[in-house]
Amino acid sequence: MSALTVVRSSLSYADAVVRLVEAVEQHGLALLARVDHAAGARAVGLDLPSEEVLFFGNAAAGTPLMQSDPRVGLDLPLHMLIWQDADGTRLAYHDPRGLSESYNLAGGAATLEKMNALLGQLAAAAAGE
Repeated sequence: MSALTVVRSSLSYADAVVRLVEAVEQHGLALLARVDHAAGARAVGLDLPSEEVLFFGNAAAGTPLMQSDPRVGLDLPLHMLIWQDADGTRLAYHDPRGLSESYNLAGGAATLEKMNALLGQLAAAAAGE
């Protein structure tokens, strides 16, 4: 399993989400889906603090990895969790370099390195850095 990176944001939850979406767009990535876990909880009468997963990517980067091993499509596109708790707003993502341990991604090391750096930049933007 890939290492989990958690980043504390100095921004409010709402502002951090806006900054993350803006950073995704500024990096030329497609924002593919948003899963609002808190809204899902409310829909069934349960309470959950703000929590959402954003899925985003670039087919030019991900497709060659899936050509090497189609199973990696289970972990792509890239995604990031953002949530609010009593201590503030946080973001989390898995280090994609760990995908090479589970999948046959020969020749994909440089792409995975770039993906990890990109996730760090996106998290920093949403953290208010």
